[in-house]
Amino acid sequence: ARQRLGAGGVAITWEMFKRELWVKYFSADVRNKKVVEFLELKQGNMTVAEYAAKFEALSAFSPYYNTPEAEYDKCVKSESGLHPEVKHLIGFSEIRDFPTLVNKSRICDEDGRAKSNYYKAANENKRKGQDRGKAYEDRNKRSGESSKGKKNNGGFCYKCGEKGHKSYECPKKEDKCFKCGRLGHKADVCREGVVCFNCGEGG
Repeated sequence: ARQRLGAGGVAITWEMFKRELWVKYFSADVRNKKVVEFLELKQGNMTVAEYAAKFEALSAFSPYYNTPEAEYDKCVKSESGLHPEVKHLIGFSEIRDFPTLVNKSRICDEDGRAKSNYYKAANENKRKGQDRGKAYEDRNKRSGESSKGKKNNGGFCYKCGEKGHKSYECPKKEDKCFKCGRLGHKADVCREGVVCFNCGEGG
């Protein structure tokens, strides 16, 4: 769009109008810093949409990149600041129309982020499943060890008088008398007086 300004009726383009604004509202020092920021701009943690918006805003301080003749260079500059993954996919297309470049880059970026989030969630679920399985395995192992311990430590043999096994598991062939404490006979046929089973003394 063109506007008529001043008594001479001089035609002022939008680019001329923006340059007048920069001179009026931005000091040379600020403009230079913005130019450097634009030249060093990278996508970083931004999405492509955020990167493109910042690229457009900062390019205003480098008037050359806003001319039709600079469309090629503008695309090359924008592409160079993209994430390596996005740049790798876009580079083969050699897109030199800035709006098309931004749109294609945005699609690649969003697809890549969606894929990354999917695999991240899948790996997290897999890890949680492994943790649950390990906890279940450890619980069963502890339960088995506890049961084994009870089996080994439990029971009282009425044949030999020792703990740790039942009479039908007793390795000793001879019976032990609970009346006199001697081997070779049972209490019901014992001819001795009653003795203490623990100390072996009479009474």
